[in-house]
Amino acid sequence: MDMQVSFLDRLFESGLLIETGVDGLYGRGGRFEDVIAAFERLIDRYGSADGAEAIRFPPGMNRAYFEKSGYMKSFPQLAGTVHSFCGNELDHISLLKCMDADEDWTSEQKATDIVLTPAACYPLYPTIAKRGNLPEKGGLYDLQSYCFRHEPSNDPARQQLFRMREYVCMGSQEHVTDFRQLWMDRGQQIMAEVALPVEIDVANDPFFGRAGKMLANNQRDQNLKFELLIPITSTTAPTACMSFNYHQDAFGSKWGLNQADGSVAHTACVGFGLERIALALFHHHGLDVDQWPESVRAALWS
Repeated sequence: MDMQVSFLDRLFESGLLIETGVDGLYGRGGRFEDVIAAFERLIDRYGSADGAEAIRFPPGMNRAYFEKSGYMKSFPQLAGTVHSFCGNELDHISLLKCMDADEDWTSEQKATDIVLTPAACYPLYPTIAKRGNLPEKGGLYDLQSYCFRHEPSNDPARQQLFRMREYVCMGSQEHVTDFRQLWMDRGQQIMAEVALPVEIDVANDPFFGRAGKMLANNQRDQNLKFELLIPITSTTAPTACMSFNYHQDAFGSKWGLNQADGSVAHTACVGFGLERIALALFHHHGLDVDQWPESVRAALWS
C-alpha cells in the first residue's frame, strides 16, 4: 500500500494525474495523454493491416442490453448505473432541503435507460447481431471506450473510470482462438519494443459470491482467459495490462450472433488497459518522458 500511495503522490505532484477527491477517479495531464496517444499508434502499427472495422461507443450503454448481457449475475459489485431526478416541483423542493441539511438527496433519483459501460466490447455484440449473419471471413472490430468499474482504491493502476482498447473477433472456434494467440504473441512484442518486463499467465474474472468461485475455477481450468502482467505498484502482484479472452459461443448464443452458414459464432477479444500501460511506462522509465530510453521513445514517437 505504501508503494501505491507513494507512486500516486508522485503522479499528482508531477501533474501526470490530477486528484479529484475520489479514490480511483483522476484527471489526466497533457503528458499522460501524449503517452496514451503514442501507445495507441503503436497498437495500430501492429493491428491496422488486419482490416478491423473501427467503432467507438460512448462510455454509457443501453440498460436493456446491459441487463440481457448477464453482467449483474456475475459482477454486481462492479456495475455503475446512471440515475437522474425525475420528480415534480415539490420533489425538487424536498431534494434541495435535503441538500441544505446535508442529508441524503439521492433517494428519489430514478434509474435511467443508460448504464456505465463495463467493458468496451459490451455494446458491440447486440450491434453486430442486428446486422444479420457474419461475412464468410467472420468479423473483426477495433474498439476504444472509457469503462467503469466500482473499485475505489489508492492504487493508481486500479481506477474506476479508465480506457480500454479492444480488438474483437467473431467466427469459428479455430478462427477466434488463432486470433487470440496472434495477439498474445503481438502483445509481448509490443511490450518488448517499449522495454517493459512482462509475464503471461492464466487468469479469471472477478466473479461475485460463492457461485462466482466455481465460475472462476472453470474459466481457469479451460484456459479461457490469459493476462499480460507488468509490475507497477507491486513486484509480487504484478498488474494485468492486457487480457486475452475466449468466450466460446456464450455471446454468440446470447445475442444471436451467427456465422455465414447460420451456425452460432464464437468470439474472442484482446484488451489493452491504456491507463495501466501508461503507468507501467512511467513507473519503469521515470516520470520525465524526455529522459526515457531512446529506443522506447523511438518506438512510441518515431
